[in-house]
Amino acid sequence: MNELPQQLANGLILGAMYGLIAIGYTMVYGIVQLINFAHGEIFMVGGFGALTVSLWLPEGFSLLAAIPLMIIGGVIVSVAVGTAAERFAYRPLRGAPRLAPLITAIGLSILLQQAVWKWYPEAKKDRTFPQFSGDPVHILGADIQRGDFFLILAAPLCMLALAYYVNKTRTGRGMQATAQDPDTAKLMGINTDRIIVMAFAIGAAFAAVAAVGYGLHNGQVGFKMGFIMGLKAFTAAVLGGIGNIYGAMLGGIVLGVAEALATGYMADVPGMEQFGGGAWKDVWAFALLILVLLLRPQGLLGERVADRA
Repeated sequence: MNELPQQLANGLILGAMYGLIAIGYTMVYGIVQLINFAHGEIFMVGGFGALTVSLWLPEGFSLLAAIPLMIIGGVIVSVAVGTAAERFAYRPLRGAPRLAPLITAIGLSILLQQAVWKWYPEAKKDRTFPQFSGDPVHILGADIQRGDFFLILAAPLCMLALAYYVNKTRTGRGMQATAQDPDTAKLMGINTDRIIVMAFAIGAAFAAVAAVGYGLHNGQVGFKMGFIMGLKAFTAAVLGGIGNIYGAMLGGIVLGVAEALATGYMADVPGMEQFGGGAWKDVWAFALLILVLLLRPQGLLGERVADRA
């Protein structure tokens, strides 16, 4: 029990990262019914965009001052890749059978991963990401690394900003209308192509923020990091209720906490010693998904937010 605060803190930090990435999956699915399996690589290129900005800054530049610039760099790269994917890979297939854009998304994921591996300098090995110096901060029985405060602050701020945007702005209401019925939305004068591009852009921007948090948390970024993080974020989106933006964040938090608790405590359960530790955390994450879908197939929060607007 003495380790419980630490495991909960670890889970919340990890869950915030999953939730930020999962929002991209759920927004795109909620509007165009597409699972963008290249979203994990959009998260990855955002991390390299942020890293590139940090390498351009002069030596000795304050990391606290550099983080906003790194976020901007990561967001620019992720949004550029995400919107280009929508325009050139997905839009031509919008009326095609669902299997076609799904296969395209998988192919785009492999393409982006290999492109970074080939053309980014030294991407074949993990690149060191800037880190805050100093000892961890002790809060409520948990030691939190200084860089992890970025995710603790960024996740709720991004969620609040998105909730305001979706519910209070004209474009946000257009997103809700397009999600409910794109044909009727067109008849009402809504530019659905622009709405779809905005959904891709917002999801990509949140993925870039998560990528900066990933770098600060792990101390490195690599061209393979998008694959497993993308799968986990997709799991979080399904867990919370695919198409529900609040469910995406909730699913991320639940998944992160479940991973941390399983990693920390499963080895202490009699007869389950061999299933504990970090090597099994991915297994328990998907086991949780299967359990939730068996008991509640629509996810924790159920239907799309747009359906309740």
